[in-house]
Amino acid sequence: MKISYNWLRKYIAIDIPAEEVSVLLTDCGLEVEAIEKYEHVKGGLSGVVVGRVMSCIRHPNADKLSLTKVDIGTGELLNVVCGAPNVAEGQKVAVATVGTTLYSGGEFYQIKTSKIRGEISEGMICAEDELGLGTSHAGILVLNSDAPLGLPIKNYFNLAEDIVFEIGLTPNRSDATSHIGVARDLVAILNNKPGNSYNLYLNIPSVDEFRVDNENLPIDVIVEDSIACPRYSGITVQGVEVKESPAWLQDLLKAIGVRPINNIVDLTNYILFETGQPLHAFDVSQITGNKVIVKKLPEGSPFVTLDEVERKLGADDLMICNTTGGICIAGVFGGSGSGIKSTTCDIFIESAYFDPTSVRKTSKYHGLKTDASFRFERGADPNITIYALKRAALLIKEIAGGKISSQIVDVYPNPIADKLVSATYKGIDKLIGKEIDRNIIKKILSDLGITISESHSDGMILSVPPFKADVYREVDIVEEILRIYGYNNVEFSESLHSSLSFSTHPDRERIGELAFNFLSDNGFSEIMTNSLTTSAYYIGSEIFKPEQSVKILNPLSKELDVMRQTLLFSGLESIIYNINRRQTDLRFYELGTTYLLDPRNRESNDVMFRYIENKRMAMYITGRLEPESWNASQNKADFFALKSYVLALLRKLGIPVDQFKVIVPEPQIFASGECFANNSKNLLSMGEISPIVLKQFDIRQPVLYAELDWDMLVSLTTGGNIEYHDVSKFPEVRRDLALLIDKNVHFSDIERLAFENSRSLLRKVNLFDVYEGDKIANDKKSYAVSFILQDEQRTLTDKEIDKFMNRLIEVYERELKAVVRR
Repeated sequence: MKISYNWLRKYIAIDIPAEEVSVLLTDCGLEVEAIEKYEHVKGGLSGVVVGRVMSCIRHPNADKLSLTKVDIGTGELLNVVCGAPNVAEGQKVAVATVGTTLYSGGEFYQIKTSKIRGEISEGMICAEDELGLGTSHAGILVLNSDAPLGLPIKNYFNLAEDIVFEIGLTPNRSDATSHIGVARDLVAILNNKPGNSYNLYLNIPSVDEFRVDNENLPIDVIVEDSIACPRYSGITVQGVEVKESPAWLQDLLKAIGVRPINNIVDLTNYILFETGQPLHAFDVSQITGNKVIVKKLPEGSPFVTLDEVERKLGADDLMICNTTGGICIAGVFGGSGSGIKSTTCDIFIESAYFDPTSVRKTSKYHGLKTDASFRFERGADPNITIYALKRAALLIKEIAGGKISSQIVDVYPNPIADKLVSATYKGIDKLIGKEIDRNIIKKILSDLGITISESHSDGMILSVPPFKADVYREVDIVEEILRIYGYNNVEFSESLHSSLSFSTHPDRERIGELAFNFLSDNGFSEIMTNSLTTSAYYIGSEIFKPEQSVKILNPLSKELDVMRQTLLFSGLESIIYNINRRQTDLRFYELGTTYLLDPRNRESNDVMFRYIENKRMAMYITGRLEPESWNASQNKADFFALKSYVLALLRKLGIPVDQFKVIVPEPQIFASGECFANNSKNLLSMGEISPIVLKQFDIRQPVLYAELDWDMLVSLTTGGNIEYHDVSKFPEVRRDLALLIDKNVHFSDIERLAFENSRSLLRKVNLFDVYEGDKIANDKKSYAVSFILQDEQRTLTDKEIDKFMNRLIEVYERELKAVVRR
């Protein structure tokens, strides 16, 4: 949500640096995620000033150019070559000085001292399109003769500048979905922050001047569903002129990212962002029978919305109708026929309170997220509808003309009362951990709009208005007090005692830090992806079965309807996102949770929903292994590069890699690869992702992937402690074997059998050559393997080495059916 600082200051008299305001807002629970600068014209026309053309003569080398001397108030005249046909001596003009950057459309250019047909030009006399102030390029922009020399053009035209706060609004803060709501919090925090001496108040615009001009155009309102629509208010205005909004209104809307449309629509948006109350303006000519009926239409009824899309209505969709059909989806989106057009003369303004659950269901059913639904879903203020109507009617009369031509219609059969919440000072002190002055507590609550109905020595009974949708209990009152008073202002008690229990081995945090630092040091970047994903990834899969997915009962969208069973797909989404932005050499890792439906859900009628969480670690490599350089190799990422990182990580954590059984992974995910199993449970799977999987993401380069069972990894680690051993005084001995074996035999089998029969002499086994070709059978391959032997106590003799190698050959011949090639 975006909040304009200029707009905010309409309701609170402050002149505080924007950076300080952002800190105050964040401290009170309205986290400012970014601060942006808005300018009516990009660049703010910095460097463009008012100048006077002191002389103007024809360019000696060009018929269509003029040589001018321009005074900009610095005491020195500028030589400017100008091509405009209307430039003349004595004019006041807009001059872009050297160093100025001008933006035109999507392009920009910097003004430099240059030579044009042999003559020096020290700036530019600008046309209105070159300044971004219009579209005309017929000639230069000529200013009034009284324009002060040297005055910045942005000051001459009074161009708007603003600071915009991007606030990450949490779903419970429906009270802060408007500028007045944010200003209310700011008033409270400034008035009550320790050490501050402010005495601010919330300046809500008055509607005391509201008067009904006539009753020539009454509109009847019938609410058939008072549960989905507890309150519906409306009024008509006759004789409006639909046109472009004034600059001040356009600038405020543009600053927060809203595109101006026309003065009527813009004013309804203005009220929405000012008060948090959504309004909707209808063309009265489209309200047949002069009746507005709030009801539900039959399921499947077609309805064309403002975006000219025909939608089939759901059974729960509340509609605003006339006597012949629907004209608006209540609280979500208007209809194409009843919207404001350039020919509209008479309007009916709706200001309603719709049930949050009803709006949420409709919004999600149609996949429509609008500024109105955003507020209704969180809980708008049912008591502000009349104020918002009066405010809108007065502004429309001021900007669009017209007369208020009906009494306010207000259908509100069951008024929503304030909530009464009891709070004791003892309970407040206990939850905060500090005794706060009672007067400060009362002032904070008063500034937040919470009324003290009763007060006594032990506590208060508070009247909480409906716009505080998340305040029901004493603990909620404490949260309101504390976020304004400031969490940072609650000191740690010297008598604080920890009741935490400290675990010993294994230290998951330390192991995680060790693993992450190792991967980061080796060029990997950590990613954090969404645990929600789309069920489409699991359709037709034999490994990740759709029926095992944990489904979201109330999904945010159709693309986020299940919890992930694997980290793979969300990681591939990150990879294609980067590839599409020309980042093709990638190394990622992620530690995240996967979710599987507990089989007991299918076996029991218990309503409790059960699922199994598993902690997984994923690694991805794609593209080049080294950054592009004239002297760097062009090696691409392959399985062996990935395996080297995985094995190095395991060794870093002190996990002996020779204890695992190596098996072939499932072909649905991997084109080739390996799985490491320990006691029939997979520790990890790694390999090259199948092209079929990559095709789903439009990834056209190989991706290597490893997924590790984090809980098993932690249980197996020894902490990665490094032990020093003396360099042996006795030499290593190398022996080589060329083994003819079946194609389904892996090097890991050769390595495992060697270590099982080493008797502590074997130090290393290495595969240094592989041959497959016409000199051997099609189902065979030849491995050249080296063995490093060493005894820490003495030098090995040839007899001992030969004995070891002969025994090893026997094992290979027996277990692997290998043939030793001589």
